[in-house]
Amino acid sequence: MIRDALGRELELARPPRRIVSLVPSLTALLDGLGLDEEVVGLTRFCVHPAGWKARKAVVGGTKDVRVEKVLALEPDLVLANWEENAREQVEALEAAGVAVYVTQVRDLAEDLAMVRALGELVGREARGEELARETERAFAALGGLEPLRALYLIWREPFMSVGGDTFVSAMLGEAGFVNVCGERERYPTLTPDELAALAPEVVLLSSEPYPFKEQHLAEVAALVPEAKVALADGELFSWYGSRILLAPDYFRRLRAGL
Repeated sequence: MIRDALGRELELARPPRRIVSLVPSLTALLDGLGLDEEVVGLTRFCVHPAGWKARKAVVGGTKDVRVEKVLALEPDLVLANWEENAREQVEALEAAGVAVYVTQVRDLAEDLAMVRALGELVGREARGEELARETERAFAALGGLEPLRALYLIWREPFMSVGGDTFVSAMLGEAGFVNVCGERERYPTLTPDELAALAPEVVLLSSEPYPFKEQHLAEVAALVPEAKVALADGELFSWYGSRILLAPDYFRRLRAGL
């Protein structure tokens, strides 16, 4: 019996054979758990692993899932996330009798618990435990980084950052950064004057959801001239699951370049 993020208990009669993933990071995790043929559907944003979108059914985006297309695949398990997916679409799938496992990952501990739980749910318990332990070891080796006050921007026009209750904020902490928006919730909008008032030592421009590029560095640097402004790989700050194994080495390289 597995309990999901909404506190609901899921018990499958057998390991699922027809899985639809509505979350890109969970799609990558299914691959990391050793599944392939069992995954029959995914979203258009599921870019990892390479090649899956070309040979599996695409059921829409994370916020605009085509419920009828999911149901046509006759899934025995759908994976969703409480923030990334639309509640009404998840509820429509449940109303049709589909088993839906909903995740909520806000920090490293919740990531590790989710990896273990999902591994058990899909019949890959040993591999899930292995991935979780590899992740624990990789992050444990990150210790000793000097704290730096950081502003992490995810959007432009208007500027948006991440609050202290997000997974990205938790990853900033793991990388030795102090989130200057840590006292705020979710994804606060910031004016140029507010950016300056936060007085960050570092500003990180994420590659997603807004695709910040080299040409944006000077624009932001003009608003916070005393801060170091750098581009950041948004996947490695926000994709929980198996992709997070790549994060510790990336965090070291990022910090070394500041």
